[in-house]
Amino acid sequence: MKRKMEVSELIFKIIAYFFLIVFAAMCIYPLIFALSSMFSDWDAVKESKVVLWPAGKLQLDSFKYVFNSSRFWVSYSNTLFVTFIGTIWCLIYSILGAYALSKKRIMGRHGWNFFLVFTMWFSAGVVPQFLNYQSTGKVMSTIFAGSTNMADIDLKWLIVIAMGMNATNIVLLRNSFEGVPSEIEEAARIDGATELQILTKVYIPMSKATIATVALFFGISRWNGYFWAYKVTGAAGQSYSWPVQVYMRDFIQLNTSLTGNYNQDLADIPNIGEATSIAYAMVVFAMVPILVIYPFIQKYFAKGVNMGGVKE
Repeated sequence: MKRKMEVSELIFKIIAYFFLIVFAAMCIYPLIFALSSMFSDWDAVKESKVVLWPAGKLQLDSFKYVFNSSRFWVSYSNTLFVTFIGTIWCLIYSILGAYALSKKRIMGRHGWNFFLVFTMWFSAGVVPQFLNYQSTGKVMSTIFAGSTNMADIDLKWLIVIAMGMNATNIVLLRNSFEGVPSEIEEAARIDGATELQILTKVYIPMSKATIATVALFFGISRWNGYFWAYKVTGAAGQSYSWPVQVYMRDFIQLNTSLTGNYNQDLADIPNIGEATSIAYAMVVFAMVPILVIYPFIQKYFAKGVNMGGVKE
C-alpha cells in the first residue's frame, strides 16, 4: 500500500526539486551560452547580444578556425598527454601508498597517517609549492639533460611528475582497502600469493568503484589545471608544451577584451567579436572529452565516495 505523503514532506520535496532545477540550470547555462556564441554572428557577440540562443546570422567560421588551428591541437594533445599519463602516474603511487597505509602491521602506521592528514589541514602555501616544483624541474633537467636549466627538458613531464600528490584521494583509497575483508587476504596468502598479487588480484578488483572515482578526480584536475601549468611552462617560454587551458588563456588575453587587457597592436585577429566567438569555440572543444567520459564513470562516483569515505 502506498504511503500518503505528509504536508511537510511534500513541501520539502518541492523546495528541494526547485533548488535542484535552479542549480542544474546554472550549470548548463554556460555550456549553452558558449555554444550559442560559437555559432552567432561576430557583431552580435561583440555587442553582447547573445543571451541564450544564437544571435544574428549563423556562422561556422569560428568552428572552422579552431578545427584548422595547429597550435590549438598541439596544446590539446599536450592536455591529453598530461591527463592520461598524469592520471596513471598518480593512481600508481596513490594505490601503493594507500595499500601500505591500510596495513595495521606497518611500523609507525598511525604516525604516517597523521602526517598524511596533516597536509590536508595545513598547506605549505603557494610559494613553497612553487619552489618545490622548480627544484623538481632542476633535478629532472640534470638527470635527463645534464643541465640545471629547466628549459632543456619538456616541461609536460614536470607537470605529470611533480603535481601528482593528493592526500584526500589517498585517504579515500586507504579507507576502501581497509574495507576489504582480511579473510580474503589470508586465503590468498595461504594459496601462495605475493604482496603484489594480493594488491592486484584482491584489493584493486574489490575497490574498482573507489579507484574509478579517484581516477575521475585526478583526470579532471589535470584536464582543467591552469595555474600551475602556466607557472611551470609559461615562465620557461615553452609554448609548445602548453596545455590547452594555458593556450586558451593566452589567446583570450591577446585577442579579446574579456580580460580587460586587450591590446589591438598585439592581436592576431583584428575583429574582437570574431576572436571572442573563436574563444568560445575553444571552450566547447575543451569540454567535449569530459562531457563524453563523465556519464560512463558517474555510476561509480557515489559508490566510490561512500566506500572510500566511510570507515567502519
